[in-house]
Amino acid sequence: MNIFVAKLGPNTTNEDLHEIFSNYGEVVSAKVIMDRDTGQSKRYGFVEMANDDEGYSAIQGLNESELDDNRIVVKKSEPRASNHGGGGGRDNRRRQGGFRERSRY
Repeated sequence: MNIFVAKLGPNTTNEDLHEIFSNYGEVVSAKVIMDRDTGQSKRYGFVEMANDDEGYSAIQGLNESELDDNRIVVKKSEPRASNHGGGGGRDNRRRQGGFRERSRY
């Protein structure tokens, strides 16, 4: 089961997440997401647990709990919505006229 963890402290590490979640069962992976430009924590992360029942126990036990002086949010990670299926893509906006794409770089 994949679990989303938000409102982490700026100094919370992968190891910190692994440690608190391992109290509920086998942790496959624990990762705090870092900003690639600054190297700073984005203050959220993901934990993968081997067993769904243990994952749900971790969510129930850790949601709204304190970690590094922050009240964290813990919930089941939902897959991102797909952009497939028509309409709204960059190419469609360009064809409609009046849209000027800015360079990302």
